[in-house]
Amino acid sequence: MKLICIGRNYTEHIAELENEKPEEPVVFIKPDTSILLKKQPFFIPDFSNDIHHEIEILVKIKKVGKHIDQKFAHKYYDEIGLGIDFTARDLQSKLKAKGLPWEKAKSFDGSAVIGDWIGKEHFAAVNDIDFCLEKNGAIVQKGNTKLMLWKIDELIEYVSKYFTLKIGDVIFTGTPAGVGPVKTDDILTGFIDKQQLFSIRIK
Repeated sequence: MKLICIGRNYTEHIAELENEKPEEPVVFIKPDTSILLKKQPFFIPDFSNDIHHEIEILVKIKKVGKHIDQKFAHKYYDEIGLGIDFTARDLQSKLKAKGLPWEKAKSFDGSAVIGDWIGKEHFAAVNDIDFCLEKNGAIVQKGNTKLMLWKIDELIEYVSKYFTLKIGDVIFTGTPAGVGPVKTDDILTGFIDKQQLFSIRIK
């Protein structure tokens, strides 16, 4: 499986990092080794002093597809989830300044949290899902999928032009504003509506 991640998909997050608004989705890949094992803490890696949390709505692909038309994209997923794209912000800034790829800052071991999954049928509309991240009991990020620059079905159409989507692949759809650093003993808890989908400790 692969994790296909979308950057800069919420206007307020683009602004907080002072990035340029993209004309197309920003796409990068995380390998399966980046997935944080269930019930395991996240260990801050020794190569970064500025790890940031980025809460994201996830989509699990259920069948193989290539060049998927947007009007058929809904047929390729049945489950919606929630996760974190951990980012070594200090390392990413150095790489970006040199025009280099982000993988070392985004795709390191344990950098992807994948929480529980919810059947798509439980949502009135996948383009109107509230979600949030709490750090030590206080909300630090909140968003709604209606605020995405590119909605879920648009993303499936776009990424399938470049990558064959396979069963079990996960799309990270981008993070809203409020990203910030984590430190040892922080507890991060993610919710869709009021349903908790993950809780992890920082080590």
